[in-house]
Amino acid sequence: MLLAIDCGNTNTVFSIWDGDDFVASYRMSTDHARTADEYFAWISQMMLLQGVAARIDSAIISSTVPRVVFNLRVLCDRYFDCRPRVVGKPGCALPVETRVDAGTAVGSDRLVNTVAGYDLFGGNLIVVDFGTATTFDVIDHDGAYIGGVISPGVNLSLEALHRAAAALPHVDISKPSAVIGTNTIACMQSGVFWGYIGLVREICARIKSEHGAPMKIIATGGLAPLFQQTETLFDAFEEDLTMHGLTVIHKYNESLEA
Repeated sequence: MLLAIDCGNTNTVFSIWDGDDFVASYRMSTDHARTADEYFAWISQMMLLQGVAARIDSAIISSTVPRVVFNLRVLCDRYFDCRPRVVGKPGCALPVETRVDAGTAVGSDRLVNTVAGYDLFGGNLIVVDFGTATTFDVIDHDGAYIGGVISPGVNLSLEALHRAAAALPHVDISKPSAVIGTNTIACMQSGVFWGYIGLVREICARIKSEHGAPMKIIATGGLAPLFQQTETLFDAFEEDLTMHGLTVIHKYNESLEA
């Protein structure tokens, strides 16, 4: 079975797959100091609690936090007796091209989303990922990653408001009942909610205009449904887009080795 690991700036997700069949998924906070032993103690206990009897014999990792990769490699090598593939590193080929400025390092999460988006929806896509940062990945007609946009994430923006302005509280993002807020919390929620709807709509419109071809907009990340319920911003929402991309990359590399 395959262990797919998606390590982001905030959370790390471990997903177990039996071929094309999803088995289980577990999420923990990202911590570069966490050891391989701690990872295994936690994931083995989670599997035991859910009655998951999976024999993991292969692994693939995507990480936007380089410092955690070493211990994740050790986890796979020591406890699952397999050498993990790491997206963006030698030994892990991609089924799509990357066409950006020479010397530019593209985040592994963005490459994985590109692979997944092209596999599920074809070319000429914009993938909007609501994570720690809100990213826009542009996929050409042949599936190549050709660039994108990075903006602050929704929760990051709210946290920055709270930290930088002593009088402003920490608030959760939600759809406000009106655009004009009549208290501080409502004002902040309105600014972030409608501000991000405007941000997504305007950036996607400008990408489409610059690209010069009809494009689909695919969203992923936990906050995408919140924005979609009010405005039709996306053509589709894929909650597990990154995990799907990791399974596609794993299969592609296996086919090259066959």
